[in-house]
Amino acid sequence: MGRIYYLMGKSASGKDTIYQELLEREELGLQRLVPCTTRPVRAKETEGVEYHFMDEEKLQELLCAGKVIELREYDTIYGSWKYFTVDDETIDLERQDYLAIGVPESFEKMKRYYGEEKVIPIYIEVEDGNRLERALKRERKQNPPKYEEMCRRFLADQQDFSEEKLRQAGITRRFHNDGDRQLCMDEVAAFIQQRQKQ
Repeated sequence: MGRIYYLMGKSASGKDTIYQELLEREELGLQRLVPCTTRPVRAKETEGVEYHFMDEEKLQELLCAGKVIELREYDTIYGSWKYFTVDDETIDLERQDYLAIGVPESFEKMKRYYGEEKVIPIYIEVEDGNRLERALKRERKQNPPKYEEMCRRFLADQQDFSEEKLRQAGITRRFHNDGDRQLCMDEVAAFIQQRQKQ
């Protein structure tokens, strides 16, 4: 039986880098589950890799067709940005394991859609001061930097990933990424391999 390993963490926790490295580990055999968004493409992002970038019209088509598994909307200083997962009929949990990325809210909706035993949480945790430093460093590379949005997102994550919401979602295991990222990576990979044997 295949599973969806659902990677979560606050902004600048390193989850995107961990996500990429896990996909590259051949021994895990994970396939990418690509979410969708209506937000603009960031520097170094590629369509179909980090996200499928769609406009509002396409999202409405998918909603009308009943293809949207979960949908979240964020009011940013640049307008409303939506993030969502689509059942495009390419996911085959009979034969394949997948790696997805999201937040506790989307994780819970994926569990309801696919079944609790098929969606496994992986929560990456980083101390807030370290996260803020990383977020600022990353934002400085954007053209132009969107510092207000970075701050909004940082504060919103405090609510989206509150201890209460983590408990409600059944997220108990934490992988710490404050120090050597390789150690965190190895710990996550070992956790996935252990679950694949069950």
